[in-house]
Amino acid sequence: MPAITPAHLYTFFAMIAVCSLLIFSFTAYANALRLTSERVQLKNLMNQLAAKCTELLTLASSANASAEAYLEMPVAIGEKQYWLQLRSISSKAWIEGGLGARHIEEAELQVCFPSEAEASGYYLSGYGSASLKCYLENGIPKILLSNNR
Repeated sequence: MPAITPAHLYTFFAMIAVCSLLIFSFTAYANALRLTSERVQLKNLMNQLAAKCTELLTLASSANASAEAYLEMPVAIGEKQYWLQLRSISSKAWIEGGLGARHIEEAELQVCFPSEAEASGYYLSGYGSASLKCYLENGIPKILLSNNR
């Protein structure tokens, strides 16, 4: 009879180990799914912003006029804060963004504009809508992104 008790204890500890592994793997899988969906939402938001920027740049270039737009932005993506930034170099402009409250040097995601422009500005979620201002300066379209409080 004493040999049966250790066998039950070994089985019990083995079951605890297997259950712990299953719980940890399901938790990791759920976190991976959540992160993927948050990145998809951020990418969709950046595509919408890029479309509005392209619209304003086209309007400013074709009509030689200034344009301004305000976009309602979500307060957070999931439970995380996010940031968006407009950047440009001589022949290319783009939006970059990431999750978190802090801007990092290497952006998680980038969306390029189809037209040449000078782009600058920064938006941090949770501080109102996004403001886009577009105008021509010396024949070069410029677009600025900022928080509208």
